[in-house]
Amino acid sequence: MKAKHATKKRVFDIIQIGTRVDIPSRAFDFFIVCVILTSISVTFLQTFDSLQHYSRILNGIELGTIIIFIIEYLLRLWTSDMLYPKERGLRAVRRFIFSFYGIVDLLTILSYFGPLYSNGIVALRMIRVIRIMRLFRVNQSFDAFNIVAEVVAEKKKQLLSSISMIAMIMLAASLCMYGFEHDVQPDVFENAFSGIWWAMSTVLTVGYGDIYPITVGGKIVAIIIALLGVCVVAIPTGVISAGFVEYYARLRNETTNLLNGDTLSLLKKQARKNGMSSDEYVRYLLHRKS
Repeated sequence: MKAKHATKKRVFDIIQIGTRVDIPSRAFDFFIVCVILTSISVTFLQTFDSLQHYSRILNGIELGTIIIFIIEYLLRLWTSDMLYPKERGLRAVRRFIFSFYGIVDLLTILSYFGPLYSNGIVALRMIRVIRIMRLFRVNQSFDAFNIVAEVVAEKKKQLLSSISMIAMIMLAASLCMYGFEHDVQPDVFENAFSGIWWAMSTVLTVGYGDIYPITVGGKIVAIIIALLGVCVVAIPTGVISAGFVEYYARLRNETTNLLNGDTLSLLKKQARKNGMSSDEYVRYLLHRKS
């Protein structure tokens, strides 16, 4: 029984996020990254008519990647009770299946077994887009992505407020542009919602030029909206930048307060030995302890 538990624990450590000191785990992460990128590449290549002569090769590669995904998915189901230690048996399995990564992994596999998409059903063809979502698991393997996710979670209220401001400006711009331009461009600004596309490209400072005002009032509104767009879109950038500064300052203070001078010096030495930063090494130790 203990041998079985030890085997499951080792498999769990390998298929979870790897660390630089655990070579098999890092090798598995690198292998899965390559498989994911290969699967996405094949999905793109299969859309080229000029490559239809290689369809058998591409289909074979796709089948190989799906088999690997199935094996990985089954291993994650088997070790789900270690991912959710408070759950046991089928509860842990069910929790993984309905988690974000569990749903993405399952849909990635099911996308291969949807041959109906070749009959032109767009909804079923679009399931293959889910494979790109597996890149989130690739990013999860990197410490920097976890920090970004944590910062965004901490600043979600501020980010939602700034997004709400952008949405309000877009709606106001669309209504204003409709009022000025509808009479002279009825085909372009057919209704208030027709200006949403123009407002989006202007507020986000892209400006494709396919829709643009020709009246004096419309041009004045466009200038104002463009200036407001530059200011408003810069708000989320400032919020996230401030979040990064606060995160690293807090982490540095916590590390300094918990460790004395000798221990901190030893920690830095061990971190350098393992090719990590001090902050990353602390998180690695905490992960091992949990």
